[in-house]
Amino acid sequence: MAIDRVEFEVDNTLRVKERVVLVGIAQSRADLPKLHEYLDELKFLSTTANVEPVEIFHQILEKPDTKFFVGSGKLKEIKEYCKLHAIDAVIFDDEISPSQQNNIEKELQIKVLDRSMLILDIFAQNAKTMQAKTQVELAQTQYLLPRLKGMWQHLDRIKGGIGMRGSGEKEIETDRRIAQTRISRLKEKLEEIAKQNVTQRKNRGEMIRVALVGYTNVGKSTIMNLLSKADILAEDKLFATLDTTVRKVVIDNIPFLLSDTVGFIRKLPHHLVESFQSTLVESLESDILIHVVDISHPQFEDHINVVNSTLRLLKVDDKPTIMVFNKMDLYRKKNLDEFLFDEEKELILEDFKKMWISKTHENCIFISATEMENLQEFREELITKIKKLYSERYPYKAKFLWGYENFS
Repeated sequence: MAIDRVEFEVDNTLRVKERVVLVGIAQSRADLPKLHEYLDELKFLSTTANVEPVEIFHQILEKPDTKFFVGSGKLKEIKEYCKLHAIDAVIFDDEISPSQQNNIEKELQIKVLDRSMLILDIFAQNAKTMQAKTQVELAQTQYLLPRLKGMWQHLDRIKGGIGMRGSGEKEIETDRRIAQTRISRLKEKLEEIAKQNVTQRKNRGEMIRVALVGYTNVGKSTIMNLLSKADILAEDKLFATLDTTVRKVVIDNIPFLLSDTVGFIRKLPHHLVESFQSTLVESLESDILIHVVDISHPQFEDHINVVNSTLRLLKVDDKPTIMVFNKMDLYRKKNLDEFLFDEEKELILEDFKKMWISKTHENCIFISATEMENLQEFREELITKIKKLYSERYPYKAKFLWGYENFS
């Protein structure tokens, strides 16, 4: 069913939300449930990018078609739908090659994007600091460099909107040589910013560093606000927090540095990971990781695996970690039958918790940040780990602060 256009205001200019269709493929019928999960996430990404997902198309293919990614029959179906419902763009869940993008755009005569470009577009909207803007521009330019030929052919027809935002687009519209020069300059600029950040980190002195990591939209910023009493943006959007925020926190006379990092996501473009290395350095250089999990999400275990694999990629998976299962209030509502007796609900929850306590070797806690549930136990667990590290690394400072050295 078609969805009406919705007007919204950006920079005091009344605009119309772009209408898009989403496309994904599965290798077999058995893979369809996972594909539906991915497409649901793609829909959430699209909404975050301020566009209106109107319809979803999927196809079972052993491997993507080399020319059109999907089969010619499916592409014809998509084309007819786009014409009939005035669709502005088509977004593919997987990364498509420059030639595939060019072929599909020629056939559909509308803008064609993939998941990577959509994520870049969201990053472009959320970048606030010079570092974030530079990182986004670098990732955009690297991604679009092999696609310049196709963009030259379609720039007159495909202008503005999703996938075309950000300060990098002017350079991309010129030629490959200028784009390559721009990439070099952006990398140099990021190196300069990274050097400045190193100096800032040195000035923080001998303090234990704690980093919040996790899948996007799991509640890291809310936890950051609760622990640090800061006012960090926390909303129900993917990548609402893009820049790393560092705050000094003092709990029970114990000071430490707490950082909130950009959320991870499935199929995160590799060039984005590369471009945001300087942002992720807070987790690289942290002493303790707080891995936040949205326990109410039906695919939370998949999210855990995505985060763990990314941490392994960054070579920080060996750090002391507390697994924080957040949104327990929503988990109860979604997974516990309302007709069960309270005692039965508690038994089910206890069994569930015991299973994860065993899996994480007791390095986990169950909370609800919005409902302030179990926060004291979380603080105590965190402080215990911080005290232990202080006693091991800075015993003289621990003795100065608390009058004794051994916290074990």
